[in-house]
Amino acid sequence: MKKYLLLFIFLIFNNFCLAENRVVYLDVFFLLNESIAGKDLNQKLLKLNSKNIEEFKKIELKIKKNDDDLLKKKNIIKEDQYKKEVALLRQEYKSFQELMNKKNSDLNILKDNSTKVILKNINDILAEYSTKNSISMIIEKKNIVIGESDLNVTNEILDLLNKKITTVELK
Repeated sequence: MKKYLLLFIFLIFNNFCLAENRVVYLDVFFLLNESIAGKDLNQKLLKLNSKNIEEFKKIELKIKKNDDDLLKKKNIIKEDQYKKEVALLRQEYKSFQELMNKKNSDLNILKDNSTKVILKNINDILAEYSTKNSISMIIEKKNIVIGESDLNVTNEILDLLNKKITTVELK
């Protein structure tokens, strides 16, 4: 009788140790680019970048025109005046580069802040999803070498994300 009790306890304990831990994976990059909010964000950033590029081209053409005009006047004006105008042109070009760097930096900050909003929503969805579906661990797809396709929950999370958020404001 004692042997059976000991065997019974061993089997029960062994079953608890072998309890299944469910692990799934998802593609966060896909979620950021293919969700409604992600596509909206990418479209807004693309428009803003195109607007910046147009502005940069106008300024660059203006600087180039001023440079060409200065080269034409080089032999006509005095050397002192020429040096002053060259210095002004260099300052104008330097200001242009600073403006370009600032606008690109601002665009990157907007992208980062807006992406964080989407990622926070994804994180909230994942927390709720893992609790509902008894999932022990969710791993990002880029860290997986090989995995069964039925463990990929990207499309399910994409559907939940599209229901939760459809647009992101640029901040």
